[in-house]
Amino acid sequence: MTLLAHDRYCDEITHQVDQLRTLVSSGTDLGATVPTCPDWSLGQLVRHMGGALRWTEALVRTRAQESIPYDQVPLGGGPERRDDPAALEAWLAESGELAVAGLREAGPDARVWSWTGMSTSGFWARRMTHEITVHRADAELTAGVPYEVAPEIAVDALDEWLDIAVFVQQVRGHEEALRLEGPTRSVHLHATDAGAALNAEWLVEFGAEGVRWRRGHEKATVALRGPLTSVLLAFYRRLPLDAPGLEVLGEREVLEFWLGRTVFG
Repeated sequence: MTLLAHDRYCDEITHQVDQLRTLVSSGTDLGATVPTCPDWSLGQLVRHMGGALRWTEALVRTRAQESIPYDQVPLGGGPERRDDPAALEAWLAESGELAVAGLREAGPDARVWSWTGMSTSGFWARRMTHEITVHRADAELTAGVPYEVAPEIAVDALDEWLDIAVFVQQVRGHEEALRLEGPTRSVHLHATDAGAALNAEWLVEFGAEGVRWRRGHEKATVALRGPLTSVLLAFYRRLPLDAPGLEVLGEREVLEFWLGRTVFG
């Protein structure tokens, strides 16, 4: 696995913020329920995302060695005029600018607390890139508009998700809701439209001893095939497995078991 360049992550955060701002300013109903995050309205999703960017900026700027409470982040909950789309867009724009400026100034190697073993500013650049990449999908699915993402970002988002799945299983896999008991099983992800250069295939093996993964084309208990963006969104549980263009081959229940038992935190 090869990470993207630090500046590439920073550029992508800026791009994703701009895309999300366009949606906010387009007249989309900010009170609409987000179907993929049904506890949130669209406005709440945007405030969550901007708040995460501001929290990350605070961590990186102060080189924090422990977590910072969210309520200590200035304007971390959104603009004062909560029902004003223009104020929300401006606040989101500023959130992105603050986060990207802080990450660029820090570079990838500054020591900064994280909830994983990867305690650098580079971890946060990557994490915020994929946080907003997927939440923009949530927003655009809510608005019913087409969603696109750069192939190298989609590939790295899947890599990162699997890295996090490994970490969560190592530290919390004993919890009933997260247990991957049973014999070792495997999932093959195959993006059919990405081209050989991206090597957009993954083999995930899991069981009572944990999770491991690698890139490559290998036989598995079950395979999920389809366009890269659709595979990404289905693996993040943003699209159903029977969405157009997706194909499940083999023991579908193994894939469903994985999706039901793997979470971010």
